[in-house]
Amino acid sequence: MSSMITVAISIILLILLSIFSRISHALLFSITTLTFYCLGFVSQETLLQSTVNNAVVSLIMLMVASLALERTRVLTLASRFIYKGSYHYSLFRLGFLSCVISGFLNNTAVVATLMGSIVKNRQIPASKLLIPLSYFAMLGGSLTLIGTSTNLIVNGLLISQGLPELSFFSFTPVGIALCIFVGGTIILLTRFLPTRIDTDDQNDFFIEATVLPHSKLIDKTISGNKLRSLNALFLAEIIRDEQLISPVSPCEIIQANDKLLFCGDITDLNQLKRLNGLAFFAEESGLSTQNLQQVIVRADSILVNKTLKSTHFRSQFDAAVVAIQRNGERLSGKLGEQYINAGDKLIVATGNDFIKRKNVERNFISITPAIKDEQLEPWQEALTILGFLAVLTGAALHIFSLFSGLLFFIIALLMSNILDGATIRRRFPFGIWVIVSCSLCIATVFVKSGLANYLSQQLMQHIGHYSPIVALAIIIIITMFITEVITNNAAAALVLPIAIATAQNLDVSTLPFIMAVAYGASGSFISPYGYQTNLMVMNAGNYRFSDFIKIGWGVSIAYFVVIWLFTPLIFPF
Repeated sequence: MSSMITVAISIILLILLSIFSRISHALLFSITTLTFYCLGFVSQETLLQSTVNNAVVSLIMLMVASLALERTRVLTLASRFIYKGSYHYSLFRLGFLSCVISGFLNNTAVVATLMGSIVKNRQIPASKLLIPLSYFAMLGGSLTLIGTSTNLIVNGLLISQGLPELSFFSFTPVGIALCIFVGGTIILLTRFLPTRIDTDDQNDFFIEATVLPHSKLIDKTISGNKLRSLNALFLAEIIRDEQLISPVSPCEIIQANDKLLFCGDITDLNQLKRLNGLAFFAEESGLSTQNLQQVIVRADSILVNKTLKSTHFRSQFDAAVVAIQRNGERLSGKLGEQYINAGDKLIVATGNDFIKRKNVERNFISITPAIKDEQLEPWQEALTILGFLAVLTGAALHIFSLFSGLLFFIIALLMSNILDGATIRRRFPFGIWVIVSCSLCIATVFVKSGLANYLSQQLMQHIGHYSPIVALAIIIIITMFITEVITNNAAAALVLPIAIATAQNLDVSTLPFIMAVAYGASGSFISPYGYQTNLMVMNAGNYRFSDFIKIGWGVSIAYFVVIWLFTPLIFPF
């Protein structure tokens, strides 16, 4: 009993810290797993097996293989067929394309590519398309075994517990229902999305420039230097000798070492460069503003709740921040003293080593690459696409395992110079590997300690006189809630043991409960921080948290209802 209490306290702390602290999820899961190992709850053998679990390694290889697919023109060509006809017809095409492609490719890559096309289009406001894009990509992940990491992890947990594994298309029937009915709900609810035109949103970037001692701007007024007539840029504040001057009068005289704080469109940065004697915050770090990249700060980034100066940004990433955008919020004060929030969009000036730093991918979601990969040769592109299709076909028809197919596919990519070791090392999903491996260990302890069965029995005491359909509804709700507040993989690992124990106590098939957990863990529609594609589109569409709530609650209800009704129809009790 004492071991069960210890496990319960550890898991509760894990959940609370994941919600309320800024400690990275990878570190939290590592500490919890190490605690269980030191207490003897998990053996060395189990620890190693979780790290090299077939499903875990297959997931990592799938993400590595997707790096090659990102270099092909599949997503770029697909994006050209979105904007035709009316808004709702374009939305339907976007939903169809993103659902189908996300069933086979990494949905982060799908959203990143289509997002660029959506932001650039001038036919439909990006704010009317970006949240639906993220939601459609999530729905597409429910179509196949490889559509989302959650499905692979659930399959890995089943194998580790000696239960029958799921097939490649086990998820497809209910996944199609989700795409149709929840996708239709998304289209209906888009009326609640804001319409924000680019020209209304240009004041979101926050840019700092220092007046150098030799500048010709010195001793002239704001209006005399024509700082009031800049295109799409507005001088919001001046910091002089640690004193903030705001609002700035047109008659204010510029002095040496003044820090000028502008709000505006980063694409018009060149007009500031043409002004004599201005140095940007990035240039103070010794970096040129010639090579700029847009990145979004991840929710579990080490930068969150820290100032730019305190993070030693230049030494960590070989980059310096030029501008910050925060969902329409007007920032104030020195750029280096701004506290970074999850979801902030940063314009960074990059050095030569930026592309090689491993921690870049762990802290940022890249919107525009600092160095674009060279275009593949036609034969390389054909090899990548046909090879990936061959892997999927062979795995689906059980000609060979997904693991074997991906292994040979990646070797072929390396031998043909489509991928190289440097790219794999730089973009290796180490954080995901840690979280998933630790989740498997925690799930094992959850079961062996008896805690999963105990919680299931407590659940049975309250719903014992109801049918299994009620228990299934409760399992789905719990899974969807944990997904919103932590991560999809953690939700699957924590709820699956309870779901299996509940089915066994009810003396019904475990399969509908297993599938319900897999589907439930893939739906995060209310919080922009629960799923990284939501975080990606949040800043690109200049959304606020309330925008996700307005549409997300309805989508979540529809998502729940479809899983609850269709899962027992396809997978009977």
